[in-house]
Amino acid sequence: MKSKLLLAVLALQCAVILGTVGVQELKLDQGRVVLLETQPVDPRDLLRGDYVALNYTISTIQWGRFTPPLSGEVEAGTGVFVALAPAKNHFYVVARASTASFSAGPGEVLLSGKIRYSWSKSTPPSVRVDYGLERFYVREGTGNPTGKLTVRAAVPASGRAIIKEVLVNGIPYAEAMKKQEP
Repeated sequence: MKSKLLLAVLALQCAVILGTVGVQELKLDQGRVVLLETQPVDPRDLLRGDYVALNYTISTIQWGRFTPPLSGEVEAGTGVFVALAPAKNHFYVVARASTASFSAGPGEVLLSGKIRYSWSKSTPPSVRVDYGLERFYVREGTGNPTGKLTVRAAVPASGRAIIKEVLVNGIPYAEAMKKQEP
C-alpha cells in the first residue's frame, strides 16, 4: 500500500514538472515571435545569479494610447493589454492599449502586462508597464554585455510572452559573450 502511494506521489511530481516544461515549450513553439528593442542594465541577484535587466521601449506608454484614454492616475498592479504592431525597422511598437481586454487587429500581437506606476506630471502623461520579460538570467560573469541588445519574444494567444532569444548586436547572447571574453 505504501509503495503504491509513493509511486503515485512520484508520478504526480513528475507530471507537474513535465507539464510545466511542456507549457513553456508550447508557448515558444506556437507563440508569434516579435522583435523588441531594449536598453540594458547590469544588476545581480544573490540567490539567482547574474541577469540582464531589460528595459523595453514598449514599457512606457502614453495615456493617449489607451482606449479609452486615461484621465487620471492608474493604480500599480492594474492589468493592461497592449497591441503591438511591426514598425519599419522590424521592431514591434505600441499601437494601442487598454485596461480592458480587446482583440488584436490585423498584423497586431496582443501582449498582457501590469502597470508598475503612472506619471501624471510627465509631459505627456504615461504609465510604466511590466510584461514579465524584464529579466534574462545568464551564466555567471556574463551579465555585462557591450552592444545593442534586442529580444525575440514568443507571444502566445494568452498574451503572456516569454523570451525566446536575446541578441547582442544581432548575435545570440551566449555566442556574443564568448567573443567578448578576454
